[in-house]
Amino acid sequence: LSTFFYRDGRSLLLAPCLADTPAVQVLERAVLESRVREVEEENRQIRLQLSQSQGTAAQLVEGNYGNQQWGASADTVPEDGDNTAEEKNHTDCSRSPPVQKCELIHVACVCAGHNASRDVVTLVKSVLFHRRNPLHFHFITDTVANRILSSLFQSWMVPSVQVSFYDADELKSEVSWIPNKHYSGIYGLMKLTLTKALPSDLSKVIVLDTDITFATDIAELWGVFRKFTDKQVIGLVENQSDWYLGNLWKNHKPWPALGRGFNTGVILLYLERLRRISWEQMWRLTAERELMSMLSTSLADQDIFNAFIKQNPVLVHQLPCFWNVQLSDHTRSEQCYTEVSDLKVIHWNSPKKLRVKNKHVEFFRNLYLTFLEYDGNLLRRELFGCPSQANPESLQAALEELDEDDQCYDFRRERLTVHRVHLYFLQYDYMPTEDDTDITLVAQLSMDRLQMLEAICKHWEGPISLALYMSDAEAQQFLRYAQASEVLKNRKNVGYHIVYKEGQFYPVNLVRNVALRNANTPYVFLTDVDFLPMYGLYDYLRKAVVQLDMAHTKKALVVPAFETLRYRLSFPKSKAELLSMLDMGTLYTFRYHVWPKGHAPTNYAKWRTATMPYKVEWEPDFEPYVVVRRDCPEYDQRFVGFGWNKVSHIIELDAQEYDLMVLPNAFMIHMPHAPSFDISKFRSSSSYRNCLNTLKDEFHQDLSRKYGAAALKYLTAQRNI
Repeated sequence: LSTFFYRDGRSLLLAPCLADTPAVQVLERAVLESRVREVEEENRQIRLQLSQSQGTAAQLVEGNYGNQQWGASADTVPEDGDNTAEEKNHTDCSRSPPVQKCELIHVACVCAGHNASRDVVTLVKSVLFHRRNPLHFHFITDTVANRILSSLFQSWMVPSVQVSFYDADELKSEVSWIPNKHYSGIYGLMKLTLTKALPSDLSKVIVLDTDITFATDIAELWGVFRKFTDKQVIGLVENQSDWYLGNLWKNHKPWPALGRGFNTGVILLYLERLRRISWEQMWRLTAERELMSMLSTSLADQDIFNAFIKQNPVLVHQLPCFWNVQLSDHTRSEQCYTEVSDLKVIHWNSPKKLRVKNKHVEFFRNLYLTFLEYDGNLLRRELFGCPSQANPESLQAALEELDEDDQCYDFRRERLTVHRVHLYFLQYDYMPTEDDTDITLVAQLSMDRLQMLEAICKHWEGPISLALYMSDAEAQQFLRYAQASEVLKNRKNVGYHIVYKEGQFYPVNLVRNVALRNANTPYVFLTDVDFLPMYGLYDYLRKAVVQLDMAHTKKALVVPAFETLRYRLSFPKSKAELLSMLDMGTLYTFRYHVWPKGHAPTNYAKWRTATMPYKVEWEPDFEPYVVVRRDCPEYDQRFVGFGWNKVSHIIELDAQEYDLMVLPNAFMIHMPHAPSFDISKFRSSSSYRNCLNTLKDEFHQDLSRKYGAAALKYLTAQRNI
């Protein structure tokens, strides 16, 4: 899809005029439709009408600014040089520079921190949406962005996409000597190091800022490399603000630049030629010379690029401005195009981002939000005829072994589904404790449980690892919710990990495992998000870890679970107060009415008077909430939706000879909520229940193979129920 047109009061995102595109999705504000050929034809007709009306506007733009690159493009001029106003100002798909069908396109970005990783995802979505060529992304990252993006791309598994990472720490010494006032800090200078950072055999690369949105196929930009003269090594769009003219305020002294200067949000780097002219030495000499008078950079790498070009103008290839429409304040971006259909790349280079002032800002915002909330699973489409290694061979073999006639096929298929995972979706800061007793609360949730987050943060001051099962659009709703909450935005020791929705079941144990794997403490409290821990539980559990010598023994500390049927509850501040509420019927032992055996082995009668931790034995269907070492077994991912997802985990803890120890002065309370969709399916569908029993049997068989004769007691107990 390439552009919006407003017709009949609605927004429509249209497909590119590419007759050979095999499958193009049509999106009307997050709702996919399949009228591909009809919309393509409509798009061609609209473009034809636009081209007939743009000649006058193009002449006006050229007359006002006297610069061909603003209203016209040398890259859209026919080879015979017949440079009419219409041809200068209108971009036609048929005139896009040709790129070979499976030619690999290289893209580089510098990305550091949690927020930048979110921006990169939106940029990548916009690129993947339009692309028809294999891509190789090169990311220069800090440790945080590396962890997030490597996990994301590994789980995204987009066909014909390669990803490479380069350690920014190894490059810092190259630029750390340059004083820089720009908010991007040292990372804003790292594009200068790309000839050294990227592989020596890489010939050329497109370099992008993270706040870029593509409205066309990136292959068109890649094709511009062929228009470079023999001497040109850098492709850039002219700066659209007056910054380098030095007239923004009194005593404003910018770095030297050629005319208006150039913006480095989009760069074509001819790496092979840059190495040949000793780029590293040249930009260093330029920076050293200018810093003698300028003292520091204001716009990071952009200042140095411009000073270099000022001295070597023959080396720059000026790109048409629609390859980098800059939305910062006081720019001439509105003069860059006569119709928004001509735009190629939108650059949100204002600190105001989506709140910038521009007569077409609603269009730009809609385009950006489309990709922000777009379902990334739809971008896993194959490039027909191009090599692809998206699915590992082992996964492909497992998928081929599935029997589609199997009654439980959907359950088995779900277990093999690879969900996209975006770790640390929000800012996360955690400092380990010195005594190695720290505990992370681990839980999972979906959109309908968001209201529990603030309450949990008030009840648990320690670190939290939460996995959220959401669509792309829901993840953005969550982001807005978290950023608006005083409680959540002030808690930096909460790791939020998005597991993106796919398939028809809630993969509850997979989501739990994501939260568990990303806990950063020696111990974890495995709970559910609809429970509130007692006040002070975090400190109490840390003391229990020491008293019960959990560092050297296998123990699972059971936190007794209770529930209330009241939406408004005066939360008990002590065990004595809880027992009083229990006697009055304000509280109940958890699932007392519907599933008593799930927690009966906790032995609530003994707990009432207990003053010391006591050991309990495993019993069938026991599913307590426990504190264990972080290296405990993971949850079995064959169990999805409702039923046996926690039970199977406790069985494996018992099989590994964990002692189940009930804590005498700990408790948690389940808060009421509407039943989940999965429990409704379990109760209404006999085939659902039958498949769950089949999965239980297979779990027991696997357990016997893993633990031998010791696991027979679980199978025997199951058959005796």
